[in-house]
Amino acid sequence: MFATLLAMALGVTSDEDLVRRFGSGDRSAFNELVRRYQSRVYSLCFRWLRDPAKAEEVAQDVFIALYKNLAEFRGESKLSTWIFRVATNHCKNRLVYGNRRREDRHESIDAPVGGDEDGPVKQYAVDAPGPDASINRAEASKLLQAALDALDEDQREIVLLRDVDDLSYEEIAELLQLPKGTVKSRLHRARAELARRLSRRVGLEDVV
Repeated sequence: MFATLLAMALGVTSDEDLVRRFGSGDRSAFNELVRRYQSRVYSLCFRWLRDPAKAEEVAQDVFIALYKNLAEFRGESKLSTWIFRVATNHCKNRLVYGNRRREDRHESIDAPVGGDEDGPVKQYAVDAPGPDASINRAEASKLLQAALDALDEDQREIVLLRDVDDLSYEEIAELLQLPKGTVKSRLHRARAELARRLSRRVGLEDVV
């Protein structure tokens, strides 16, 4: 309610008003929603899929789904939460589809990464040679992503939502339909598991 009143005071059309306008036949309202959320939806898709082309494709699918179903939105949750839930589900479905087609298959975190074109290394292209610091950051990014990939789906999802997409505990709780306390405990366990897997990959040779 406060956000709606603030939006009115500032002369900004609220999400709720845009939904009502869309339901009344004003299709331009949907264009405004796309402008508001397209960057965040694409960012969420990219964090899940790590491929710009696939992220853009899935983001487009998300907005197509939203267009078809927006008139059915009843406001039980915030519109942003609903949009992120749709986007997350589309990303999960795309990953399942990719795995079934043997696309983007990842080996276990404990498996060798060198020389296997289907291994984690193929997911990250290193730019032209640069300073050692840039190379070290790229290597650290590879290790982190490999560790994230090794988490189970629930753990990876909650780490991405909190630590990458920067959603609040309240937003995550609403998105996942979980109590706030459960979100915190799951995030704690997921972070601990991520740290454990990273510690198994990072040896003395990586830091000296």
